[in-house]
Amino acid sequence: MTTPFTYNFGYSWWIAWGHLVPIVLFGGLAILGWRSRRRRWLAVACSVLAVWGIAGLPLTHAVIRINLPLQPPAERFLSSGTGRVVDVGAGSGRATVGLLLARRGVTVTAVDIYKGYYGIDDNTPERLMANAHIAGVGGRADAKVGDARELPLESGAYDGVISVAAIDHLPRAGIPKALAEAARVLKPGGEFLLTVLNPDAWAWFASPLAVAHHRPPDPRRWRAMLESAGFQIVEQGAQPAALYFYCRSVPTKP
Repeated sequence: MTTPFTYNFGYSWWIAWGHLVPIVLFGGLAILGWRSRRRRWLAVACSVLAVWGIAGLPLTHAVIRINLPLQPPAERFLSSGTGRVVDVGAGSGRATVGLLLARRGVTVTAVDIYKGYYGIDDNTPERLMANAHIAGVGGRADAKVGDARELPLESGAYDGVISVAAIDHLPRAGIPKALAEAARVLKPGGEFLLTVLNPDAWAWFASPLAVAHHRPPDPRRWRAMLESAGFQIVEQGAQPAALYFYCRSVPTKP
């Protein structure tokens, strides 16, 4: 049975388990307040914060699934179940492992710069591979160090590319470069599944501190950048805390 404790994706304690603080702290204060029958307004306020923690914890782990493999949001992505895929900005492997579990004939080359802080403590290729082995898919995964804006991969060699909450974290000028690199490594007609962070109501309720500095994504801007990079957008959709685009590379005319 897979639980939030099965894998070690390395998200910082305050992101994955920070709700325990208001549950314990404000829950205890609320109990004391109701028992003392004084300052009922304070007891009510503490109760509200404790209830938020109680609701936010399962939301983070059961709905947003912060410490579980991430299933591809578009069922049509590599629906044949086979192919070579690149995970751009793979981090500790949530998307890599999720794809390998969902598409049993796929192999994934996971690429990440593996420096800087993006919510994961001690982010390394070894952590990603350890999670792949926990899932029993380590034989179909490979982790490389590389920049999304200059992928260390050959051109036209891959059937699919995925990227989850990674390219949208690049500096604004670097995003078109990363999208162009995704197009470069794909075979003609290859598939690209891009997911960007969306600070929607789910995200704000679950973890307001984690998303406070993120602006809502502009779908029109993302569509324009994807089309400029040589992609045809087949499907656009949303999931809790995420916006995704399923695309195909447009073969260049000779």
